[in-house]
Amino acid sequence: MEKIFNNTEVAFGLKTDTELDRAYFLFKMIANEPLVRIGTAVTNFAIKAHLPVEGLIRATVFDHFCGGTTEEDCLSVVDKMYTKGVSSVLDYSVEGKEEENQFDAALAMTLKTVDFAKERQAIPFAVFKPTGIGRFDLYVKIGEKKELNQAEQEEWNRVVARFDLICKTAHEKDVALLIDGEESWMQDAADDIVTEMMRRYNKEKAIVFNTLQMYRWDRLDYLKKLHQVAKEEGFFIGMKLVRGAYMEKENKRAEEKGYKSPICVSKQATDENYDASVVYMMEHLDKMAIFAGTHNEESSYKLIELMSQKGISPNDSRIWFGQLYGMSDNISYNLAEKGYNVAKYLPFGPVRDVMPYLIRRAEENTSVAGQTNRELNLLKAERKRRKLEK
Repeated sequence: MEKIFNNTEVAFGLKTDTELDRAYFLFKMIANEPLVRIGTAVTNFAIKAHLPVEGLIRATVFDHFCGGTTEEDCLSVVDKMYTKGVSSVLDYSVEGKEEENQFDAALAMTLKTVDFAKERQAIPFAVFKPTGIGRFDLYVKIGEKKELNQAEQEEWNRVVARFDLICKTAHEKDVALLIDGEESWMQDAADDIVTEMMRRYNKEKAIVFNTLQMYRWDRLDYLKKLHQVAKEEGFFIGMKLVRGAYMEKENKRAEEKGYKSPICVSKQATDENYDASVVYMMEHLDKMAIFAGTHNEESSYKLIELMSQKGISPNDSRIWFGQLYGMSDNISYNLAEKGYNVAKYLPFGPVRDVMPYLIRRAEENTSVAGQTNRELNLLKAERKRRKLEK
């Protein structure tokens, strides 16, 4: 198979020399694990102490990994990426909220992004996090089948109502909706609601997409069981497949509480689990739609190959590739140039509120073997190519 992901001219075609240099500098810093740890601690302290660091954060890590502070801010980035065939998923990346008024604000913002997606071809999906519209501990209690008091039951009814309003609106406006995956100990409750939303709104095609984090060894079985339910009850499955973002937290909690870790025993086992799930979904594409969220080149090539073997067009609406904004441009832009459906997650929100997301991105790049070095090597190759061209 043709190796398309090394074409740096296509990958970084939208970046100016200055932006290329900034990206190189940023990944150089992220490659230094002690520096990331220190930087994370200092940034957290500065934000809690209300020190004036937003300008610095905005000029470096924020502008690289985020589209802006508001959804309107993002539109210039959305339009720019779409000139190269790369779509956007506007992701309101405010995390860790606990109050009802904050959940209602996130609900309103999500509904607004559904409207944005309806109006713009460049935004094919809307997205939200379950804990953006409901309290984390409440999901945990529901998942553990513990009895709720009256106030908690009323609170849970409001969470379900928010889910339903978002999914119903997406269905009415014909906008596909991605619902992110989170920690395993709250995920059961979220999975149950999302399945109910699929029952209601995926009768003609996949509108509602759940997320499977494939570093969990139980997720392929979950998908197969869900498929049986979908066949029996007559609804379509939409699924975003990712490797996962909470590994250290998952392993630590399992050790502390004395249960078997839900995480695969190795990176290889995770890769195999991910690829096996892609194969399963591709074999049942008549009833499924897949959003392959991956920065892994081999997994991307495998999906391309499967599509080719099955005679599936690169722009088949049931298959999307997805990466995060600021990462793996070599995958996104080269896929788009070949006519595949590609969407970048484009986070936005107030700088201070988006910091937990940005810190996770920095830590993920530090901990994922090879990811940062790959970014650096590609950026280096493109800088060299441009110098030779001048």
